[in-house]
Amino acid sequence: MAVEIEFSTIPPYLCGWWSIENRKCDAARLIRRIISDEMYHLGIVCNLLVGVGGRPRILESAPVYPGPLPGGVHPGVNVYLSGLTTALVRDVMMAIEAPAAPLTDSSHDPLSIGRFYDELLKAFRTVAPELSADRQLRERIGDDTLRPVKTLADVERSIEIIQDQGEGTSASPADGLGDGHLAHYYAFAEIYHGRRLLEVGGRWQFTGAPVPFPDTRPMSMVPAGGWDRPPAGARQLLDDFDHTYTGVLEALDTAWAEGDPRSLRTAVRRMRRLETPAVGLMEMPVPGTKETYGPQFRPRGRPTRLHPSGASRPVL
Repeated sequence: MAVEIEFSTIPPYLCGWWSIENRKCDAARLIRRIISDEMYHLGIVCNLLVGVGGRPRILESAPVYPGPLPGGVHPGVNVYLSGLTTALVRDVMMAIEAPAAPLTDSSHDPLSIGRFYDELLKAFRTVAPELSADRQLRERIGDDTLRPVKTLADVERSIEIIQDQGEGTSASPADGLGDGHLAHYYAFAEIYHGRRLLEVGGRWQFTGAPVPFPDTRPMSMVPAGGWDRPPAGARQLLDDFDHTYTGVLEALDTAWAEGDPRSLRTAVRRMRRLETPAVGLMEMPVPGTKETYGPQFRPRGRPTRLHPSGASRPVL
């Protein structure tokens, strides 16, 4: 379930990032760093899973959009694919990463991703399973280094990294790693509020330097079931994207099924190739609207299906 949660964040974040016209702006840099973090988190939980004798099945369990988050986390959040808008930042990006009790407001959601990992860590401590390094991977991912998880202390540190990078610590919106980065929730909130986060009189407020909202390609929200009868040019790009996307998922599955870092590198290379058809789609108008097409993230060969009501196995 942790693998499903971590993977499910990547497609909506990629769509938001790809839609930004100037990739050197502050918002684009923030989102790109968070995507890299999420890929690192995916690697961590894949290592945890194979460490206890399991095997990730990423292709088989690839997320369907729009739909809920896996594992019963943040019930009521509807994760969808679209270009970057203030609504996407607030209702998807910030909603996914929201801590149980944010330091910037009085909201409270005990079914956060951080709480999910609290329960996972509790299970590791209770069961104290033997951990095998066989098929775990060691690889550089962005600014982080993925390492095999061999002891309970490794498990604790790995889960702490995921929690701190996503939600921040209980006392600070920073990620707790001493790298000067804000946790994902607060970084997204800076984009939404258009201001840097500052501590003022012991309170955290979005009153710092401006973070201008970027100019974007107007990718429409992908409808349930995918695009209905797109024109031939869009259909070709959708097919190209989904073919490459399927290859990404297959390479990720192979990487941890065989303990093969070359397959992980193959997955990363293929993921980079997704950008060209994605941006091409985002520049093709949807007939009768001022918006454009965008990728559906649908593996080839899998039948179109919609999320049934409450279609996520509750864990919390």
